Amino acid sequence: MKKIAVVLSGCGVFDGAEIHEATLSLLAIAKQGCSYEIFAPDTTQHHVINHITGEEMDETRNVLVEAARIARGSIKDLKQFNPEEFDGLLFPGGFGAAKNLSTWAFDGAEATVLPEVEKAIRGMVKLKKPVGALCISPVILAKIFGEVNLTIGDDESTIDALESLGTTHVYTTHGEVVVDADHNLVTTPCYMLDASISQIAEGADNIVDAMIGLM
Repeated sequence: MKKIAVVLSGCGVFDGAEIHEATLSLLAIAKQGCSYEIFAPDTTQHHVINHITGEEMDETRNVLVEAARIARGSIKDLKQFNPEEFDGLLFPGGFGAAKNLSTWAFDGAEATVLPEVEKAIRGMVKLKKPVGALCISPVILAKIFGEVNLTIGDDESTIDALESLGTTHVYTTHGEVVVDADHNLVTTPCYMLDASISQIAEGADNIVDAMIGLM
């Protein structure tokens, strides 16, 4: 049975992992007869957002603790990730990818990537194992590798920042997947487009299918 590691960045689209993308990715993995294990960094969220008002809240939360809400408590610190034990690595989107796993939301192309995130990704690529990224999370792959092929949909400002890193961006619509064959990277736009939950499910299914095809 193939085993895929899924990395979450909290819980909630505006300050953590996008819950639909996370849950539907787990379902897509299970439907393919594969197993998954969930990881998140044990670090403080950049900030906490009220998801009704969009306003910042005066409190602090931990990314691992928040991600455990989606994982139903079954989750590990990303520092425990061993690429030898998995066939694929998948990053759902949500602004947590750009706020907690990296600083892309604030620094754009000048962003830094959390060390344990970069270590996990580089470990998989070195072993020629596929890494998938949904929604905004492909920016992490662009920041790490630069000259890769990927998609984040059609957001022009993000595309400009990606291209400044040497990345080749491919415009996509719902459910479409872009594969970078040199690095075994697989990306799909999801909520970077104006999408329905059924379209998110299609994207999750297709990215998992593509990853399995590279295993």
